[in-house]
Amino acid sequence: MSIDRRSLLTAGAALTLLPAAAKGKPQPLVVNTPMAAPRWALLQRQLLAANAAACEAFFAKYVGPGDALQVFERWGANDGPDDAAEATNDWVTLHALGASDRLLTLAQRFWEGHIRQYTAAKTVEVPIARQGMYYREFPVQMDWQHNSEGLTSFNVMGLSAPRDARLIERTRRFADFYTGRDRSVANYDAKARVIRSVLNGSKGPMLRQATPLDWTGDPFDTRPFHMEHGEQNYAQTLAHYDEYGDVVGDNPLNLQATTLGLNAYALGAGERFRGWALDYLDAWMERARANGDIVPSRVGLDGKVGKEWWKGVYGWGFSPKVPQTGVRENRNRVPRSITAFYNGLLLTGDREYIHLWRRQSARINAAAKRVDGAMSAPSMYGADGWYGWKPGPYRSSGFEIWYATQDPADLAAAGDNPWVAFLHGRNTGYAEKALAADLARVAERVAKREADRTTRMERLADWTIDINPASATALIQTMTGGMHIARPSWSPTSPPQGGVPLHCRLRYFDAERRRAGVPDDVAALVHALGDRSTEVTLVNTGRVARTVVVQGGSYAEHRIDAVTVDGVARDVGGRDFTVRLEPGCGARMTLAMTRYANRPMLAFPWDR
Repeated sequence: MSIDRRSLLTAGAALTLLPAAAKGKPQPLVVNTPMAAPRWALLQRQLLAANAAACEAFFAKYVGPGDALQVFERWGANDGPDDAAEATNDWVTLHALGASDRLLTLAQRFWEGHIRQYTAAKTVEVPIARQGMYYREFPVQMDWQHNSEGLTSFNVMGLSAPRDARLIERTRRFADFYTGRDRSVANYDAKARVIRSVLNGSKGPMLRQATPLDWTGDPFDTRPFHMEHGEQNYAQTLAHYDEYGDVVGDNPLNLQATTLGLNAYALGAGERFRGWALDYLDAWMERARANGDIVPSRVGLDGKVGKEWWKGVYGWGFSPKVPQTGVRENRNRVPRSITAFYNGLLLTGDREYIHLWRRQSARINAAAKRVDGAMSAPSMYGADGWYGWKPGPYRSSGFEIWYATQDPADLAAAGDNPWVAFLHGRNTGYAEKALAADLARVAERVAKREADRTTRMERLADWTIDINPASATALIQTMTGGMHIARPSWSPTSPPQGGVPLHCRLRYFDAERRRAGVPDDVAALVHALGDRSTEVTLVNTGRVARTVVVQGGSYAEHRIDAVTVDGVARDVGGRDFTVRLEPGCGARMTLAMTRYANRPMLAFPWDR
């Protein structure tokens, strides 16, 4: 096969073309300009390896016979099955970035083991879990702050294993607990377009006043354990949930269930999953518009928003008393549901799902007033109006709004973020600093594991979360231009929320090994993000040529229109393109992109 000489570059340039592998397939780019390995590239490779080694040692210590987590099993929102499921958070994501295959294997083994473990674990006093805390491999009945946290690993497994038949079947089954298709579970009312309770799951919704016991779990002696919320005894743990009874009706946290619909659709399970997710999301869009562009926190079983729209567990007016101090604490979790509205953006490309949140922030800021001499915005709403005043403008969800819109007008609300400063040409050393910080975090977690002398009967399920060494934030930011929402303090304006899909500008695949992630020796740095452009450097730090597929977005949702290297542009017009990196070579590329142009899919590029 002859090469079109008109498309060849001059000798020594960074980019050439190889013959197409097959008729109709685009020719891969060849990067053959030498590039000394940048420090950030070496740090990325070091961090991928350090994560894998540390996670393997973590697994050896805390995962035992039957791949069960070695903890005291309990039911409850404080330290229940969802916390156990979080023990291997970010392991799959690290694999999808390019870490060892062993990480994916261990994460999958643990997922199976914890399902068996909590299917067998039973309560004595809590009625719903007396036959098992899991039923049909899913929590029997819990709220979606905790359900979604427990699905943090599960919801990204499709990044690395989109052809896994068991994953596809489970995702369909879990989604159908909420679509209304599974008639043995009455969580969803399709006519009213509501999930019928804050507490729901594989055994359906709770349609009565919840008790502290329902939330807390069976009585136990707290003395051997670290209590995350600072309770000194079981009575205080129970009292933590004294005001958590108002659960009947819908709550915006339930929208996290649409991630199951998104993933079922992206895994190829059918259009109906997309249709359900959008129908449910659109119902909430309509309710918010009718409520003056404020997402309500309680919706009746009839699908209507009443005058007390601010009520409900985790709602705008939810400020329960802390039993240890007697002081009320504001626990409005409505802002966390913006991550579910991202599902609508992925499924349609319609920015209106995010613009709603911009208008909500404007409404809240319009209520600002001076408090103790400082202009302050509210964060809560109750019978007497706005409260929960904090100095400065209301910026919750500001980062997520800016990331989706890429509108300069939204940038201020994103907060003083060092990564954003880097993307805008400031804070030039950020990549190295962030990667080094995550390497230090891995080492700190390794030291915590090595110093841990607890036994299984001295650990609650949340004990291992802060020992899990997996550190993916810097890799997600620098390699993919993505957000890592699950990690606490990832953004100064955003609370952490588990179970969120990976939202990123670019993903990579090893074309030779046919797996997710960059090939061995390869590193990538996203330098800049724009609404219609991305700048990235790819480099091969090794002595063997590597072939990498570059994809637009986590779900191939972004179209890559063209790629430019050294002033030479090449049309792409698709979800991905392929690059061959010669040994010790690299190039900085500018990608012209149309974001959210494609329907989401998780199939690998060669399987599409």
